[in-house]
Amino acid sequence: MNTIQMKEKINSKDYDFLRNNNKLKNIILLTTGGSYAYGTNIDTSEHVSDFDVRGICLNSKEEILTMNCSDKPFENRELDCTVYTLKQMITLLTNCNPNVLEILGTKEDQLFICSKEGKLLRDNAEVFLSAKAYTSFGGYAIQQLRRLENALARDSYPQAEKEKHILGSVEKQMYTFVDRYKEITEDELNLYVDKSAKDTYDSEIYIDINLKHYPLRDLKGMFNEMSNVITDYDKLNHRNNKKDELHLLKHSMHLIRLLTMGTEILEGKGICTYREKDRTLLLDIRNGIYSYEEIFEMVNLYDKRFKYAKQNCAIPEKPDYNRINELVMEINRGVLSE
Repeated sequence: MNTIQMKEKINSKDYDFLRNNNKLKNIILLTTGGSYAYGTNIDTSEHVSDFDVRGICLNSKEEILTMNCSDKPFENRELDCTVYTLKQMITLLTNCNPNVLEILGTKEDQLFICSKEGKLLRDNAEVFLSAKAYTSFGGYAIQQLRRLENALARDSYPQAEKEKHILGSVEKQMYTFVDRYKEITEDELNLYVDKSAKDTYDSEIYIDINLKHYPLRDLKGMFNEMSNVITDYDKLNHRNNKKDELHLLKHSMHLIRLLTMGTEILEGKGICTYREKDRTLLLDIRNGIYSYEEIFEMVNLYDKRFKYAKQNCAIPEKPDYNRINELVMEINRGVLSE
């Protein structure tokens, strides 16, 4: 699907909800996401990549004045469309969330909507960039690595070793919590493997919790994500090998992509969503040209570059909060003056 076909699709009846939903009246940026945004889409007679749409809309006057804003984006899961409000977006951008930073770095010809406010955000994308990218991009890369390692290790470990492996995967997942949940220390929540009282297990993962005045919804969200790690691992024992092979190669590709994009940001090169320079490498990984042994060697190499970029970081330790606030105020003044 080329950009003309993408725009025709957006203008079709299927996407009328973008024009008719009152909550989406003030979309300032609408672009593609996923494989089309990265340039890693595969469009053949056997497989057509999903067409993802990502956007930002302004908060209403009422939301701005009352500060009563939803914390959830608008989603049409059937069409893989997600639209964030400005308030949600600013929070995620400030934390260098990879899934939203890429919206500010897509190709110009993949912009379906870009108002003056949307252009203002894209033109000032650097104010959101900081050393936080090391944690955020590293955390998301860890998710991809965890899925890959879990799948490849599922049959080779005895039960006790598998339990340690799952614990490691849960801990890696917890590294990504920084931009979604209130901080929690090891003294407040501790996970470990110990001997099991169950006949079906030699050992299992236990948890010690010592929390006070902690948001219940944050705790629920964390437990859901930790639970999903275990669920994903269990599903691997009942997987379709051919179908799962495609998923594993996709995880491998995104793992390298995240490490590369994160490195570029830390080096001060900005947000480059469309992976023109490494597109061939990423597609070769996805198409199974490399063995898993070669992929893990690549991961080690790219991870070293990622860590070196952090140690020699060319961008600030923290985002430019003053400029971010000025940017948000400038945009919101426009809403209030209408």
